Amino acid sequence: MTMFSRTSSLSNLIGCVNALGEHLPYSLVALAARLLPAIIFWNSGRTKVEGLTLKPSALFLFENEYALPVIPPELAARLAATAEHVFPILLVLGLMTRFSALALLGMTAAIQIFVYPSAWQTHGLWAVCFLILIARGPGAWSLDAMLGLDSRSR
Repeated sequence: MTMFSRTSSLSNLIGCVNALGEHLPYSLVALAARLLPAIIFWNSGRTKVEGLTLKPSALFLFENEYALPVIPPELAARLAATAEHVFPILLVLGLMTRFSALALLGMTAAIQIFVYPSAWQTHGLWAVCFLILIARGPGAWSLDAMLGLDSRSR
């Protein structure tokens, strides 16, 4: 087998993989980008509350471990618990998707910078999901698309 035929075979293989990727519906990609980080944030929010009440353990974390600047710990804990419940629901529904992704991207940045700076690999994966949604929208399988709230997602 010559060098040219090996290069040609590799080129053909890459072309086939690329062609398969072109057939992957964006709506499926967007659905995964909405669901996977939504589950993570929802589960985190659930650890902070019992019913509608903030758990003492959540407040303890915000007072002692998370140490966010500027925001008082109790307010930060309540805002985080609320955001971790509201925005994941909106993402799952595909409602106000770009706004919700932007809000969770901001929260991810705060977590990365102030709370767990060594967890950049995990936060980077979350950020990629949010950036996809901000840039391309929620996809056709979303309430935004069905209600005409995100015309690029149809």
